[in-house]
Amino acid sequence: MLELPTAKGPARVHLARPDGTAAGLLVLGHGAGGGVDTPDLGAACRAGVATGFVVALVEQPYRVAGRKAPPPIAAAEVAWVSVVGQLRAASPGGLLVVGGRSFGGRVACRTSSQVGADAVLCLAFPLVAPSGSDRTGELEGVAVPVLVIQGRSDPFGMPGGAPGREVVAVEGGHSLRKGEGVIEAAVATWLRSLKGPR
Repeated sequence: MLELPTAKGPARVHLARPDGTAAGLLVLGHGAGGGVDTPDLGAACRAGVATGFVVALVEQPYRVAGRKAPPPIAAAEVAWVSVVGQLRAASPGGLLVVGGRSFGGRVACRTSSQVGADAVLCLAFPLVAPSGSDRTGELEGVAVPVLVIQGRSDPFGMPGGAPGREVVAVEGGHSLRKGEGVIEAAVATWLRSLKGPR
């Protein structure tokens, strides 16, 4: 485990490494009110390691400080960009794939070009805000390949597929507590496709 400084306070990073030479770096953030120990993040981590990626699960500074409610998303973005930059400097080779669960996926989408990501992984993307506003634009603003894994009964909506954006529907709602095996297999297949001819 690493503690990395950011302008918003220290972030905590849990690393998992593959055997042999890494194919790249997969950096994942957590949901707004949760940590990095959710079933979907665990499945994505296993898929990343199995396909040769160094996987970094990032705890935002507000979680490290013991707060459950997230800051404004712009503050989370500042911390995220700093952490991804530091991790990339330490692991410069191969692909950079960023993403996360719910709020973490939003942060990754919104900063994908800033960090130089090659692809974005979204787990339970909150397409519809609690206020009812549509966040489709956050997905459409990503210029690199995107994989969205979404519960069929997610109350925050189901994104549509699009050129460069694959959507995999699994049983369950926003928590993605069902079908860990399906999630792991889908992430592994997608990561392998990124490593192939593009």
